[in-house]
Amino acid sequence: MKTLILAGGGHAHVEVLRRFGLSRPSGVRILLVSPDSHTPYSGMLPGLLAGHYTRDDCHIDLRPLCDRAGAAFAVTRVEGIDLPGRRVRCADGQSHEFDALSLDVGSTPDLRSVPGAAEHTVPVKPVAGLLEAWRDMEARCERRPAGPLRLAVVGGGAGGAEVALAMRRRCRREDPQQEPAIAIVTNGLLSGHSARARVLVARALARRRITLMDQRLVVRLTAGEIQCASGERVPADLIVWATGAAAVPWVRQCGLACDDRGFAAVNDGLQSPSHPFVFAAGDVATMLTRPLPKAGVFAVRQGPVLAGNLRSYLAGEPLRPFRPQPRYLSLMSTADGHAIASWAGLAWEGRWVWAWKDRIDRRFMRKYRTGRIPP
Repeated sequence: MKTLILAGGGHAHVEVLRRFGLSRPSGVRILLVSPDSHTPYSGMLPGLLAGHYTRDDCHIDLRPLCDRAGAAFAVTRVEGIDLPGRRVRCADGQSHEFDALSLDVGSTPDLRSVPGAAEHTVPVKPVAGLLEAWRDMEARCERRPAGPLRLAVVGGGAGGAEVALAMRRRCRREDPQQEPAIAIVTNGLLSGHSARARVLVARALARRRITLMDQRLVVRLTAGEIQCASGERVPADLIVWATGAAAVPWVRQCGLACDDRGFAAVNDGLQSPSHPFVFAAGDVATMLTRPLPKAGVFAVRQGPVLAGNLRSYLAGEPLRPFRPQPRYLSLMSTADGHAIASWAGLAWEGRWVWAWKDRIDRRFMRKYRTGRIPP
């Protein structure tokens, strides 16, 4: 009996479990190691912060997926790998042997690049930490003197813009009379998207009175303040860090082949070139032949290929390559019943885009509740 360990409950691994639930690999013992029994779906998290969704709406319960796949589930975190001995070391003190290992543990916010970021900001991931910080902020607001709540987001990617818009919606939902002072501080709005998409997002922010401080380099953070290279200072009661992604440190430390930032290197088959019995997908991985943005859409699309290749590797059969699409659709909620779609050089905005996004997201979630693709 061979043992396959799935480290992390990310978007690629939930698809592996779903497919193994439909057709279990023979002669294989499967163990999922994840610190949480429910994994968040990134596409719906801004909607959760805005109040459009409940926690259950946008979290996948891993236990039923494991049950259908015949997989054991260890609710803990992988903290290291003994590659020569083929063992993973976990935070609960246990270690587990494996014949094949797959990594889908995501990335961590890069809080080391700017002094004070680790001490004085709330990273956008994990979302549980952001929601807890938000609840603390609401409690503080009830005790503070009258005046606008000051919020800031560092990072002008799609995620940063969505979080800023969601926070405004949440504030207005809790108190329609309150108009929070919100700023986005970024060195480049929506880098990698078209000029049209940047215009639509900038307009959406302006209509909702969110200050966009573009082309600003953040050089230091202190308690309640952002300092820019220009000398500008941005006061804030809550600073959300939504820029950059760093690799989980133990990935490089264990001896796996990595890129220059410490993300696990993989070939087209999502397989480590240094240790062929290790696979990786999602944000933790970098494809050597075609580096991809750290975007959830690629982890979702890697899932079916990863499931097939894990099955093939354990059976001694050839692997098939993952071929990422050259362009991908990005759907960004503006948190008020509208959304913006960005694809290649095109972009659209409207209520119909939000309805489209909501339909796609809810269908995705139903797939992992039933184990099958919904009609």
